Amino acid sequence: MLMYKTLLWLDDWRNPIDNPEWVKMFCPQAFFENWNILWAKNYNEFVDILDSEGLPDYICFDHDLADESENEKTGYNCAQHLVDYCIVHQLPIPDFNVQSANPVGKERIIDFLTCWKKYYESKNS
Repeated sequence: MLMYKTLLWLDDWRNPIDNPEWVKMFCPQAFFENWNILWAKNYNEFVDILDSEGLPDYICFDHDLADESENEKTGYNCAQHLVDYCIVHQLPIPDFNVQSANPVGKERIIDFLTCWKKYYESKNS
């Protein structure tokens, strides 16, 4: 049975299926191999995919998700949910990248997930 790896692509407007060049830039291994690509456009879809599909092999984050609600959820909130998910399920943070055009938001996500990834590895090595 052929097993595919999974990429969870979080972005409100960059469609990884219609424009694979985005995937090629931010997760090249998924572009050159046959990965299952799941596209979440907002926080709720991100949470739903984790709940239904489990932890992906790789996640590409966008920060600004065009959520115009009063309690806007960003890619950073998705990163926080990912950490909570990994803690509950005792799983490592998967490999990730951030394709956000928001430099401050991008660095927040990278710093947050890098710290948690190092913490998990230090406790489980």
